[in-house]
Amino acid sequence: MVSPAPEELRRAARDARAAYRAGRVDPTSGVAPGFTQANLVAVPADWAFEVLLFAQRNPQPCPVLDVLEVGQVESALAPGSDVRTDLPAYRVFRDGVVVEEVADATPYWENLVTLLIGCSFTFETPLLAAGIPVRHQELGRNVPMYRTDRPCVPAGRLHGDLVVSMRPVPADRVADAVAISGRFPAVHGAPVHVGDPAGLGIRDLDSPDFGGPPLVRDGEVPVFWACGVTPQVALLESRPPFALTHAPGHMFVTDVLDSEYDTACDRGAA
Repeated sequence: MVSPAPEELRRAARDARAAYRAGRVDPTSGVAPGFTQANLVAVPADWAFEVLLFAQRNPQPCPVLDVLEVGQVESALAPGSDVRTDLPAYRVFRDGVVVEEVADATPYWENLVTLLIGCSFTFETPLLAAGIPVRHQELGRNVPMYRTDRPCVPAGRLHGDLVVSMRPVPADRVADAVAISGRFPAVHGAPVHVGDPAGLGIRDLDSPDFGGPPLVRDGEVPVFWACGVTPQVALLESRPPFALTHAPGHMFVTDVLDSEYDTACDRGAA
């Protein structure tokens, strides 16, 4: 089981959550580098089992980091946090339709079970450390995300297709990007596809379904990772009466260091 970083190291993560609680709204890629980020899905208790089962059956797009029971709003991954206020933006779903996007979900929070799901922003810091560019950070944009034609394994009433995020990688560094991200299976792990977007049923790379537009330069290859927005597509397709999620790209910043999820790290030496 992972543990939050020592108190003296958590300032960047705490400051980020405090800023979002105060009303700041920005994508979180590159925020509090070195700290794990998470997607959020909150559903009424009578849908919770199916959402958990969906995550269990589709672990690459939906790796569960924490589950908050009904009435619980503080994650063990971030002591003192409040998942109703500490993300930059939330989406409100009613009958499978996103009816609004809000910066404070408190008024909507009643009898909800919350899942925090691993996010690929977590391994962006190791990619950068290895000299592999993270283009959306360079451009100050949200990461581009796409619906694919790959169906997830359904669970009860919940069904939908895989969503992927895309980062262009220099062709001679693709193997390094695969190896580095592969060390982080709890936050999506290695890519699900490299190269031609059509292999995922993506018709137009320049028009993502979520996030900002991409910029792929000469000599770069589009690389696609499973994405924690996948449950949101399942909510759109399955139409539960109510649900809350993070807005794509606007994550929950935890107090847990990225290294806690890096399988290459020697826990015994810590």
